[in-house]
Amino acid sequence: MNKLEQSSLYQLTMARFRLLAREPEAIFWIFIFPILLAAGLGIAFRNRPPDVLPVGATTTQLTQALAADKGLKAAEMDEAAGSHALATGAILLLAVEQPQGVSYRYDDTNPDARTARMIADRAIQAAAGQRDAVRVENQLIHETGSRYIDFVVPGLLGMNLMGSAIWGLGFAIVEARQKKLLKRMVASPMPRWQYLASFLLSRLVMLVIEVVAFLGFAGLVFGVPFRGSLWQLGFLCVLTSMAFSALGLLISSRAKTMEAASGLMNLVMLPMWILSGVFFSASRFPAVIQPFVRALPLTAANEALRANMLQGVGLNHLVAPVAILLAWLVAPFAVALGIFRWR
Repeated sequence: MNKLEQSSLYQLTMARFRLLAREPEAIFWIFIFPILLAAGLGIAFRNRPPDVLPVGATTTQLTQALAADKGLKAAEMDEAAGSHALATGAILLLAVEQPQGVSYRYDDTNPDARTARMIADRAIQAAAGQRDAVRVENQLIHETGSRYIDFVVPGLLGMNLMGSAIWGLGFAIVEARQKKLLKRMVASPMPRWQYLASFLLSRLVMLVIEVVAFLGFAGLVFGVPFRGSLWQLGFLCVLTSMAFSALGLLISSRAKTMEAASGLMNLVMLPMWILSGVFFSASRFPAVIQPFVRALPLTAANEALRANMLQGVGLNHLVAPVAILLAWLVAPFAVALGIFRWR
């Protein structure tokens, strides 16, 4: 064997790949699941004609006025039947003719119902002879980069980098500790830092396959744009993966059982799944918790990935999210090295 093959770091790194190859579940969750999720969301939120909203009216005249608008599907019904249809979700709005005009019954907490109210009122006012004071026209655009699939792909990428880094590193270390393998490693002539470095090296190699496969699928199938520098996108992916690997190392530094490690990992990742803007913008949350949301590593990663891919923003304008990711790389890694338990 040559010197490289004799190196303990090389052997440890290759062991990580062999162990991964023996776990088809891990391969599915790392490589196949994010592609399937992106495909499902891309199909569900594909470009399609506007929805036709179901509404009801209590008179024939109102029903005809509503049916004249292509955005509405109107049905005539009495008030009792209309109330039942509203309660069961069969219609979004009921237009009731009153002596003084028209009364709209709908749930104002439902966005589709509010839309139905605006369209219904426009249709009824137009049928009554109202004309627009200002002439307007619609210019419809479907720009690549502004679709939901374009928004969600960077979020899915960040979420997958987080999951594969924390799960891949955390479970492997805790399993080795539980099986007394770490104790044997300490007794060997292997430098301790090489054992931890082997996880990072194997993670970097798998990262290339993981990112290229996922983004290649998103680009080829859905036309997701890559407007920023590719090497800067690669840097952001590596930085994100390393930051979450440091978190995974910290989580696994003391855990003795797989159950304890699993609970800690879910405790760390669950808030980020919800708050960090994977499927919708993190700005939707109240202002009082925005400082906490912005400080989360997945929020910083998602914002940086979206800025690079969708807007072409360079690293010189991403100082804040990069600084947050660096902080989450350095601080947990330093703490983990200080409290790591080999036995």
